[in-house]
Formats: sequence, C-alpha cells, structure tokens
Amino acid sequence: MDKIAIQVHEAYKVFHKQRRWLPRLRKRNGDERKPVVAVDRISFDVQRKEIFGVLGPNGSGKSTLVRLIATLLLPDGGSVTLFGHDVEREPMAVQRLINRVSVEASFFKKLSPMENLLYGARLYGLDASSARREIVAILSRFDIKKRDIYQPLEEMSRGMQQKVAIARALLTRPAVLLLDEPTTGLDPRSKREVQAVVKELRDQQGTTILLTTHDMVEAEALCDRVAIMDAGKVVALDTPAGLRAMVPPANGRPTTLEDVFLALTGKKLVENGKE
Repeated sequence: MDKIAIQVHEAYKVFHKQRRWLPRLRKRNGDERKPVVAVDRISFDVQRKEIFGVLGPNGSGKSTLVRLIATLLLPDGGSVTLFGHDVEREPMAVQRLINRVSVEASFFKKLSPMENLLYGARLYGLDASSARREIVAILSRFDIKKRDIYQPLEEMSRGMQQKVAIARALLTRPAVLLLDEPTTGLDPRSKREVQAVVKELRDQQGTTILLTTHDMVEAEALCDRVAIMDAGKVVALDTPAGLRAMVPPANGRPTTLEDVFLALTGKKLVENGKE
C-alpha cells in the first residue's frame, strides 16, 4: 500500500449564503451575496500510520476539510486522494478505506453499545455472529466492562460513548480514521482515555489518523505533525517541536503551541474552541 495515505492538493471549498439568511446578513455586513471560503487552496500529505493534527479555532475550516476527505462534500477546486483514490472520481473506493468519528457521535441512546454496533455492522454488510465477537473484543480492549456492553448507552459517560463511537468505526477496519474534535467537551479523565485509544490504534493497528482539534495540549501529545489552520488556510505545518521553534521563548518560559498560534494568527484559542 502507498506510503502516502492522504494527499490534499490545492483543495478549495466555498459556501454561498442561502436566501433565508439574507436579511440577517444584510444587517450584519451589508453584503448579502458574499461567499464564505471555508477551505482556501490548501495542500499537505499524510503518511501511512501517521497521526496528523489539524489545529484551529471554530470557523477555521477544520471540519469542512474532514468532510472533503470523507466524501461528504466535494471540493470546488484542487484534489483530495486517499491511497491514490480521488474523493470525487472514486468515492466508493475512498469510503471503503475510511471511517469517521465526530464531536457528537450519533447513537440510539436507549440501545446498548452491542445493539448500536450490530446495527452499524449490518449497514456495512458484516456477518452478525462474527461482528458480535469482534464488538466484544474491541470494547473490552477499550476498558469497557462486559456488563456495560449490554446496558443502555445513555447510562454511559460521554467519554465512554466516544470510545464506543471509535469502536464502531473500527468494525470496518479502516485504513484511515478521521477524528473530528472527538474529545471536545469531555472531562479530563475521559479525554485521556480517548487519547490513549487513539495512540493504541496507530501503534497496534497501524491506522492512519487525521485528528482535528482546538486543544493545543492534545495536539502536542498525540500528533506526529500538526497543521495550523486559520480562515481556511494552512498557516504552518511541522512537528510540534518544529512549530515551537518558530517562535522564541518569552518571559523566561518555553514556547507553547498556543504561543505559535497567537504569533501566526493574532488569535487566541479558549476553552471549547470559542473565540
């Protein structure tokens, strides 16, 4: 299999305002027809088995980028390929290689993790009996107790639910896992549990992972390389150490990724990604 898992070249995506929004927009900026460029001619490669981070505040284009890679949106320009398969010309081939976990995973909350994952397995045409064994094995590996596998999902913490969402994604054994802010809103313990799962997937399963986040500490702890996005553009891309080296220390303390982000964009990230 190719060493390059994801290749994004001059990717471009623009959204046009809907008419029902026009009165509000006219009051706000006086230009009701102004398009919004969500992804602005960005390019990068993600190596196979790499954890690649995309860092930025809400509105920076992170989630739109993930949707382009996942074939949920089509680029208006440029190209996106996964292991050589173009998302626009070969969407089915791309979909067979990937799975995606978002900040708000969709579940039937009254059903158990087992029932939810079996439903997902049927959607992918997996054999129910073998899927049942695989579900128990995956959830057990993620420290979900056997009794909880058969209890309603609504009784589980958000951190545990996110691990169930990742387990559901793993049922298809994706070559590429797209994680779109999977730890947003989680308590510190649940966040660490999900981060441990992410590392395990790369180290033990060889999964290529693209992780979007607004959490600087998370990006530094997990990612081999990080792209910083602002207003739809990649303003810097390097290892966490390489990014920190771009900005000299100040006030006698080491440079952080947040210092880098501030220096490059003039913006500050705050809790829950709100500016």
